[in-house]
Amino acid sequence: MPLSARLVSEARRAAGGLPRQFWWLWTSTLVNRLGGFVITFLALYLTVDRGYSAAYAGLVAGLFGMGSAVAAIGAGVLTDRLGRRPTLLVAQVSTAVFTAVLGFMDGPVAIAAVAFLVGLANNASRPAVSAMIADLVPPADRVRAYALNYWAINIGFGASAAVAGLIAVYGYLPLFLLDALTTLLCAVVVFVKVPETLSQAMAEAADEPSGPAIGLGAVFRDGPFMAVVGVNLLLAMVFQQGSTTLAMDMGEHGITTAQYGLVASLNGVLIVVLQLPLTRLMEGRNRTALLMVSTLLIGWGFGLTAVAGSSAGLYALTVAIWTIGEIVNAPTMMALVAEHSPARARGRYQGVYSLSWSLASFVGPMAGGLLLQYAGSAALWGACAAAGTLAAVAFVPIGRQRPQSAAEPAAPAVEPVGAEA
Repeated sequence: MPLSARLVSEARRAAGGLPRQFWWLWTSTLVNRLGGFVITFLALYLTVDRGYSAAYAGLVAGLFGMGSAVAAIGAGVLTDRLGRRPTLLVAQVSTAVFTAVLGFMDGPVAIAAVAFLVGLANNASRPAVSAMIADLVPPADRVRAYALNYWAINIGFGASAAVAGLIAVYGYLPLFLLDALTTLLCAVVVFVKVPETLSQAMAEAADEPSGPAIGLGAVFRDGPFMAVVGVNLLLAMVFQQGSTTLAMDMGEHGITTAQYGLVASLNGVLIVVLQLPLTRLMEGRNRTALLMVSTLLIGWGFGLTAVAGSSAGLYALTVAIWTIGEIVNAPTMMALVAEHSPARARGRYQGVYSLSWSLASFVGPMAGGLLLQYAGSAALWGACAAAGTLAAVAFVPIGRQRPQSAAEPAAPAVEPVGAEA
């Protein structure tokens, strides 16, 4: 069977039984990522087109990440207080406006300030989308739903990177304007087709054990959940090496930019091709085992980079290994987070989980760069392998813990056999 036919067949299998509102949300995510031009090419825009230094481009990237970190917490609170749909609409419209404005900005201070606002608005949609999926999809189908959403993100990212490279030949301003336009289109889809789901979460909350209102402090005091966030922070720091120090290491070993581009693209290609069939194979598996195996693949996939030397083929093999780990880990982790999140505070919980990714975008590249420069390639990739091993070990006690706030039953497709009470 041709590859395209297999993908269609797997998509049909994966799509069965999910609510229509989820598919409109999925469509909005896909459209948003298909037009996600600016983030991918921002560094090139600043250094090549505008003539700024690499240090300044790094500063702008840091400010973008700082905005994302602030948004992770703030949007999580707003998702619970104002609702998922208003938060998502405000985030998408604001992202469209700030992205368009960024294309017209001149001067280092103005560009840096607007980049912070773009990061703030862009990441504000994540807690709302994640909470909406948990509201709309029953526990038994959440791994599948999050896998489909992750699939849409990667399809859009891969296509946008290719298209953006062609558009950028004619100038960068069209990238900013098209990005803004597609984000605005997402807001229209959500406004017309996606209903508010907070009432569904409140209906679920009525079945949960009663207790005091859940503020941010209560989220940070939720030990089992924060253990999940801590492990994700560790893994996210490892993932950051794929877009930062991996390129540096390959360059130091004589890998050309063309070869690097092919190796880097393998991650997105494998996710598009393998996400759905691997998700189907994950059904009915022990969740703790899936998380342990996936983190070992991630950590040791990066760790094997230490022996790649000057072989582009070996680098590609390492990318394939940690990408398979990523495919297994991402939806399983999202379903685990949803289980740990009480229905009446899903936005806050999803916001704190998103914060771990934002923090990793700060710490990961800096720590990896320092290790590579002062300790060498072997130490950097050895640390990644150690981090993956530590994360795998940490999932053993996490799998035995019952979420403090989850009254809803674990999904059969992801429930650890004999691990949770």
